[in-house]
Amino acid sequence: MIGDKIRELRRKFKLTQNDLSIKLNVSNGTIAMWETSKRSPDLETVDRLAKFFGVTVDYLLGREEKIIIKKIAVYGTIPAGIPTEMIDNSFIEDYEDINLNDFNPNFEYFGLKVKGDSMYPEFRNGDTLILRKQENCENGDYCAVSINHTECTFKKIIKHNNGITLQPLNPVYEPKFYTNEEVKSMPITILGIVVEVRRTYKKI
Repeated sequence: MIGDKIRELRRKFKLTQNDLSIKLNVSNGTIAMWETSKRSPDLETVDRLAKFFGVTVDYLLGREEKIIIKKIAVYGTIPAGIPTEMIDNSFIEDYEDINLNDFNPNFEYFGLKVKGDSMYPEFRNGDTLILRKQENCENGDYCAVSINHTECTFKKIIKHNNGITLQPLNPVYEPKFYTNEEVKSMPITILGIVVEVRRTYKKI
């Protein structure tokens, strides 16, 4: 039952009922009633619980028993201008758990912290980006991009016949266009594409 799953995951993450109530902005009594099956969370809350614990909704509802959690490294900040050489195990700032049931096991994944507001409002300062490591992307993907092997930035990729544009979402910032020749000579390299964004909720 869902109450058993919530209690199991709460204990696995070493959270008290009070800790979880603060994270979800509900009362202690609500958590207690969920865990004793006196009340069930609505579907929107089930989705929030699944995202918070890094599991699937099916797992919480008892339709999927297998859960495989993998830790991935979170490196530095982006678009603060981190050297690409920093993308190695010497510069790990943190770790994030991902549920491999929700990710393609044929790819590698890594994390980066957003710094600044060039991609606001879709992405905010302090967000953690989960990226799939690959050197190509589709038009319109949000990507971590290496420029000249010396800095890394996070932008929306707009492809043109004669080059690419690194497009911020915040209109305060100017897009940057690179010709196909510049893409090859600098070079401009895709490090990974964003597959998930994680945000810490702060009650004010």
